[in-house]
Amino acid sequence: MEKQYNMKPLRYKKDAYIIVEGKQKADFFFIIQDGKVKIFKETMVKGEDDVLGPGDIFGVISTMSSHSHIETAQALTDVALVPVHQHQYAEFIEKNTEVAIKIIMHFSKHLRHLNEALVKLTLKKTAINSLSHLYNVGEYYFNQNQYNQALHAYTQYLKHCPEGGKTAAARDRLEKLAGQAVITEFNTNDLNRTYSKNTMLFAEGEPGGELFIIQKGSVGITKIVDNKEMLLAMLNPGDILGEMALLEGKLRTANAVAYDDCEVLAVNKANFELLIKNQPQLIARITSLLADRLWLMDEQLGNAQIDNPIGRMYDALFIQLEKSRVRPDGAAPYTFAFGLPELYKMVGLPEHEGEMLLPEMMKNKKIMIIDGKIHTTSVEEIYKQSEFYRKMNREKAKKKIHSINHYA
Repeated sequence: MEKQYNMKPLRYKKDAYIIVEGKQKADFFFIIQDGKVKIFKETMVKGEDDVLGPGDIFGVISTMSSHSHIETAQALTDVALVPVHQHQYAEFIEKNTEVAIKIIMHFSKHLRHLNEALVKLTLKKTAINSLSHLYNVGEYYFNQNQYNQALHAYTQYLKHCPEGGKTAAARDRLEKLAGQAVITEFNTNDLNRTYSKNTMLFAEGEPGGELFIIQKGSVGITKIVDNKEMLLAMLNPGDILGEMALLEGKLRTANAVAYDDCEVLAVNKANFELLIKNQPQLIARITSLLADRLWLMDEQLGNAQIDNPIGRMYDALFIQLEKSRVRPDGAAPYTFAFGLPELYKMVGLPEHEGEMLLPEMMKNKKIMIIDGKIHTTSVEEIYKQSEFYRKMNREKAKKKIHSINHYA
């Protein structure tokens, strides 16, 4: 028999801690009925809301992604909160469709905001998001001999910028790519789609009217900034992508490239609105997938603030273990689904810089490369190394603050 959860308001006194960052797996998120709540965390991004009031929601990311809390919430005043259990969500949104839409739209905007912050932290540059950027994307992939991606980006540039300043150059590139690359195109009504390895689902800067749910295979999400590529995420079956452009009606903020042959389900705006009304279980699933993406990006922001690049690589591996829910408390072996080039891109390192650091990292005999994939003989070792470098960074930050206060 399914457990029943009480949704009666909970009351907390002023200054009480409601949730604590890093503590216990989150089971409930909260809707503020009355009072104010202060939100803070180790990695706070400028522009994030830190004081919430009636009608606002917190704890959703951790709860719907089934991870530990990524933030601390403290009552600024006496507060009344409505708790919603993860397993209640589908039932809850059946009766509160507007709340589901509010959560999903908030997730989408928050993803865009964190995306921009992560790129700026990692690559020390602000990302360009415009139709004209499609040409830059094409140039990057052309120079990397990744011709399928280049063909897609140039084609989209000519389609959306027919009077652009680089049209002649783009047409010249397309002539050179003739017979060397393939592009995958579909009718917007095609629900089920198949993309071959190293072909693009979409490029950053192009308009988008669909989100995709991966059915088979994997997709890499990347950004091109200042002629460098950063791998934001490696998505697998069940994951969602492209939701920001669909929900907000804005340009794509990243590239999506088939890492191997993959099959996806494409959902357009009309289908999505019908799903919200008629398929609460699927909307709950989409919310969970978006929450997992936000959780991952929050972890990546913490990673980007680790000074030591080897530390960032260890931490990136640990984040992938957490994402896959691999327990860190044991000497079990584990093979990651990617190799060194992808790891370098995850932490914003050009490949030549990563290769220079590799000998130092490979002194650890518990790390090796097998068939092009990163392998560890002990997941516990990845956890220990990640925590070591994060601790070093926290101590360095504390010393810096102490020094500033001492001489102020």
